[in-house]
Amino acid sequence: MIAEGGDSKRKRDKASGRKVVRLRPGTKSVVLGVTGSIAAYKSAELASLLVKQGHEVFVVMTRDATEFISPLTLQTLSKNPVITSFFDEKESWRPGHIELADRANLLLIAPATAHIIAELAHGLADHPLAAIALATRAPILLAPAMNGKMWGHPATMDNVEKLKERGVDFIGPEEGMLACGYEGMGRLWKVNDIAFRAEFLLARQDNLIA
Repeated sequence: MIAEGGDSKRKRDKASGRKVVRLRPGTKSVVLGVTGSIAAYKSAELASLLVKQGHEVFVVMTRDATEFISPLTLQTLSKNPVITSFFDEKESWRPGHIELADRANLLLIAPATAHIIAELAHGLADHPLAAIALATRAPILLAPAMNGKMWGHPATMDNVEKLKERGVDFIGPEEGMLACGYEGMGRLWKVNDIAFRAEFLLARQDNLIA
């Protein structure tokens, strides 16, 4: 059997009309989920850090997140298209959120609201980010950010415990002054530390595979 040459494969990909993203050897694919918290603006810095660490970053935003930061900002920083709804996925026959779920080496949701935590805990999937969380077999890291009373509510604590039992990792939240004017537990963890934890989980995955 004759191996297919690089030129012919590139021509075939072009003829098929599918967008093909080629990863550099050793490059990891990180799906960065952004939800509707005032801390969503910090996802810009996080996306930039992940790219600087040498990873392919694909941002998936909830509808509420787009009220706090524009998809164009995150598209520019990640250098990849941003998904905000199922209707963004018109490039090929294969749903884009499933392709991202399969490709991901890590699903990182930062900030993670009480709403997305509840959706993940109960297996709801009515938008691309929640659907990716259900479909992926990659490690999942959540960085919560919300009002302190919401974080401490028994319903939220139950949802967090459910997810931890399934192997989901959490970083934060931390204590401090919140956007709502209260001081307490609920602030998004430091962005540099979130990026470091993401790197740790990616390295741990390599060690497990080895």
